Amino acid sequence: MPTGLVDDPRFLDHVAPYGHPEHPGRLKAIRARFEADGLASRCVCVPAREAANEELRRIHTAAHVRAVDATASSDFQALDPDTYTSRGSAEAARLAAGGLVDLASEVLSGRLANGFALLRPPGHHAEADRAMGFCLYNNVAVAARAVQAAGSCERVLIVDWDVHHGNGTQHSFWDDPSVLYFSTHQFPFYPGTGAAEEAGGGKGRGFNVNVPWPAGMGDADHLSAFDRLLLPIARSFSPDLVLVSAGFDAAAGDLLGGMRVSPGGYAALTERLLSLADGRLVLALEGGYNLDAIARSAAACLRVLLGEESPHDFGTVSPAGARKIEETIEVQREFWKGL
Repeated sequence: MPTGLVDDPRFLDHVAPYGHPEHPGRLKAIRARFEADGLASRCVCVPAREAANEELRRIHTAAHVRAVDATASSDFQALDPDTYTSRGSAEAARLAAGGLVDLASEVLSGRLANGFALLRPPGHHAEADRAMGFCLYNNVAVAARAVQAAGSCERVLIVDWDVHHGNGTQHSFWDDPSVLYFSTHQFPFYPGTGAAEEAGGGKGRGFNVNVPWPAGMGDADHLSAFDRLLLPIARSFSPDLVLVSAGFDAAAGDLLGGMRVSPGGYAALTERLLSLADGRLVLALEGGYNLDAIARSAAACLRVLLGEESPHDFGTVSPAGARKIEETIEVQREFWKGL
């Protein structure tokens, strides 16, 4: 079965009138790398379409959806100190959410093996009632709820390897045991959430797993977190689908992050996730602000989705990384006895 790719020129219509780190050049750099490496032609194009109000309102309030739609009437609005809109932003945001819903649906149907969605604007900071952190709608959360509502799957694993914690995604599924949220992120760092003790609430206790890193963590640290924490928990959870908030701002050299993940490291993380949910894996672009790093990292992940092997020699976990993994294991052992 082929790999699906969501991309749309209208994602470039979300643009600020000043120098902002989340800009159209990010997608242009990834597209250029995909084309140069002959990767895009090996994928099946999944058209982006605008998410319906019903889909958005499973995650967001009606007032928030109306507020985003209203931004189409002006050239520029600042929704918070970090988050902007232009006339094309509302359409781009609906296309990002709707395109990811359709890609996930195609993978669950068996028509596609897996997929990658090159989305703008990103999503994992968007809360139910407000935009924040460059994000307008929470694309991954909208997609998870949509496929559940359609009856395509029951259990969704969301993996977030962006350098910033996905506060909006965590809050969307805080008390829901049908969605397992796993995040590795720099901490303390924007947006201030994501401590190891934040494990979910109510029936969702234990279905929220945070690995809060100090700066400087690299490939071996992230892979150890997957091997020692994510994979044992995920196999017990037994997801029907894996969605990835695939930010590449934990890459070495990123303008905003302080991590050291390599393109090969991202490829190895992707390869591990393919062992879950019978390979039903969908990556959705989030952050990443060094153009060369995000292009090479995204291409490395797409190669794995297309069936190529990842590198396998990344050395050993750092002492600081090992301590943080142990801290999260101590929190989660109450809920996952196999740890």
